[in-house]
Amino acid sequence: MLNQRTAAGADVIAITRRSWHDLVTSLATADPVDDLSKPFKGPFPTRPLGALHRAGAAGIALAKRAALLPALFATPAESSAPNRAQADAAAALNWRRAPRLKIISRARLPLDGAEDTQVVAFRPTDGGPEHLALLIGQAEGTPLVRLHSACLTGDVLGSLKCDCGPQLRAAVSRIAETGGILLYLQQEGRGIGLLNKLRAYQLQDQGFDTVDANLRLGFGEDERDFDLAAAMLYMLDVQQIRLLSNNPAKAQALAEQGITVEQLVPHSFGENPHNSRYLETKRDRQGHRL
Repeated sequence: MLNQRTAAGADVIAITRRSWHDLVTSLATADPVDDLSKPFKGPFPTRPLGALHRAGAAGIALAKRAALLPALFATPAESSAPNRAQADAAAALNWRRAPRLKIISRARLPLDGAEDTQVVAFRPTDGGPEHLALLIGQAEGTPLVRLHSACLTGDVLGSLKCDCGPQLRAAVSRIAETGGILLYLQQEGRGIGLLNKLRAYQLQDQGFDTVDANLRLGFGEDERDFDLAAAMLYMLDVQQIRLLSNNPAKAQALAEQGITVEQLVPHSFGENPHNSRYLETKRDRQGHRL
């Protein structure tokens, strides 16, 4: 089963297995990175999933959640507990709708340029990755808040392919001026995970932009879950913010969860020759105000 992205949206499809469709061919079908150097076999006739569509969609959702490619090698089996199977599928498909978090620890964390900082660590009760809130200074009035998605290549390694590292450091400095919160969300690569982000980089080297590379891998253009950010703010007793972002979609996602966004504060840093197309794609295809 594959998660197929089209202009009309996404759907789960099943490929009819042929005698020559072995594991190697299946891997080539799921991972399009080597399509140019090693074109995979085909054509691949598909078939409707019928009653198994919900289970297939749940399986794809779980693969995404594990930061795996959204593809499954499935074998037919009869369930002895169909009601339980339906409940499990529903739970997998609905897990994002009610994020449950608990605070694990709070500690002082003096930062360069923001010595008056406290870190609060959140852990999802479903076993997902941990997320952090940096409480920087003492806010006077409505706090300035930044939602920053983890980017190992940009934040840590100093990659020039994106603007994440400069945005992170500039956000800490900006928030320190007035007081506020930086939410550091473990949602690498717009929610597809580090290794899939590097697969997307390979596709970008072949000419795809950031959006089409994600779609080619079977993901949405943005798989991040900003309901998590809203849940973290509620647990910090913050329901009214000024959002440090160029992305109106973030403000809309928070507003849908009851967080009042008084102002969208522009935040543009880190433009260079290596990420110019990346920034153009964010502006032209994802609605960022750049």
